Amino acid sequence: MDRSAQRKGLTAINGANALITVLVIVQMWLVSAALESALAGRADAALPAAIASGVIFAGSLFLLRFVSRVDRETRR
Repeated sequence: MDRSAQRKGLTAINGANALITVLVIVQMWLVSAALESALAGRADAALPAAIASGVIFAGSLFLLRFVSRVDRETRR
C-alpha cells in the first residue's frame, strides 16, 4: 500500500477521533445539565436529555465502527 493511502486513512481516523471527543464532551455537559435540572425540581428535561444522549451515543458508536473499518483497511 502506498504512503498516500495510509496518510488519508490516518487523517480520517484522526478526524473521527476528534469528533468522538467532542461528542463525549457534549454528552457529559448534557448529563450535568439534566442532573442540575432534575435537582432543581424540573424533571421534564429528563426525557429530551435521554433521547439526545442516545443520539450522541449512536453517533459515537458509528464513528467508532468507522475508525475500526478504516484502520483495518489501512493496515492491509
